[in-house]
Amino acid sequence: MKTILVTGGAGFIGSNFVHLIRKQRPDWKIVVLDKLTYSGRKENLADVLCDGQVEFIKGDICNEKAVAKAMQNCEMVFNFAAETHVDRSLQDGTNFVQTNVQGVHTLLEAARKVGVQRFLQVSTDEVYGEVNEGFSVETDVLAPRSPYSAAKAGGELIAHSYFISHDLPVIITRGSNTFGAHQFPEKLIPLFITNALDDKPLPLYGDGMQQRDWIYAEDHAAAILVAAEQGAPGEFYNVGGGNQMTNRTITARILELLEKPETLIEQVADRPGHDRRYALDCTKLNALGWHPKSTFEDALKSTVDWYLANQTWWRVIKESRSFGEYYQQNYAQR
Repeated sequence: MKTILVTGGAGFIGSNFVHLIRKQRPDWKIVVLDKLTYSGRKENLADVLCDGQVEFIKGDICNEKAVAKAMQNCEMVFNFAAETHVDRSLQDGTNFVQTNVQGVHTLLEAARKVGVQRFLQVSTDEVYGEVNEGFSVETDVLAPRSPYSAAKAGGELIAHSYFISHDLPVIITRGSNTFGAHQFPEKLIPLFITNALDDKPLPLYGDGMQQRDWIYAEDHAAAILVAAEQGAPGEFYNVGGGNQMTNRTITARILELLEKPETLIEQVADRPGHDRRYALDCTKLNALGWHPKSTFEDALKSTVDWYLANQTWWRVIKESRSFGEYYQQNYAQR
């Protein structure tokens, strides 16, 4: 039986990955280490924590003792744990540096001592910075433009240095904008779905023409597994869905699916340093046999349906004092 450690496994992409492993590698034991900060929720794993194959440990990846305990006997490490929201990093980047840089270093040190067979560092396409034309390839120079993406780039560099300096079998993936079930409702798609359900304004930054490559969470999780099992240590792999579209287009499609009027769109002042466009060339990962299975339209409908069917899950979040304070701080002056 293979034992793996999934850090941040109670978060959005991490929990989708845990569910994928339970389906595709049912004989693997999964250890989940999660601090359960504002966006990590144990409820995301409720249906798998009772089957004996998933062990949950509450802990911080910056804590050496917690990491050492969780990593015992683990052959593979998948690091999903991260602070991820650009808007929050603009308000205060402290936690981003601690988790996305120092936390990665703590995990790497423990992995080196244990001698893991694979260390998969989950990163983001935002490390490339703004891409006005063409597509980012893995050898491009990194040019992050927000505290969030800069911290993720820092984590990548430290992780890769452990491959060079200590021969630790590190693999790094750079994922595009991801959406699906269990995503914390501060990101564009779940925020706009839940706001629209309550007939609240949808705060669209600037002209809404910022373009992203969108990928469904289940496809992203599958790509990470392929990279870990088929990829080569020391390599980087772009993970994109091939769905290039603007924020305004996404917004219109959400409203259409919910049969809500476009008058709910509220154009607000753009955020500082907002990257205009990202785009990924995923040829390298495609060569390993991975391709997204979901069309964007089907994935978006499934996502909308999930938020419709799980209103208790997100209403608890959005009605909390902490979410209200964040929302007020981020949007009130726009």
